[in-house]
Amino acid sequence: MALFEDLLEEALGPVAIGVGALLVVPALFPSVGRALRPVAKQAIKAGVSVYDWTVTTVTEATGDLVAEARAELQSESRRVEAPKGHAHAS
Repeated sequence: MALFEDLLEEALGPVAIGVGALLVVPALFPSVGRALRPVAKQAIKAGVSVYDWTVTTVTEATGDLVAEARAELQSESRRVEAPKGHAHAS
């Protein structure tokens, strides 16, 4: 999770500044707004791609951890349910 948090911390600042500028500048200068529209679309597409990649990566890592935890729980459960006659004497 630290990787995900680091990614968010590093990316959100510049992204927030860029989004803010893209929202304010067109209102102040309509011709600049028309020129920035393709740039804004590209930035949004890049953001969506990074988001999708991050979610996929985190989902895969989490899925692997959940599968391992379930396997360990099943293994531990089988040991507890083992017949008492097989227990070792202390």
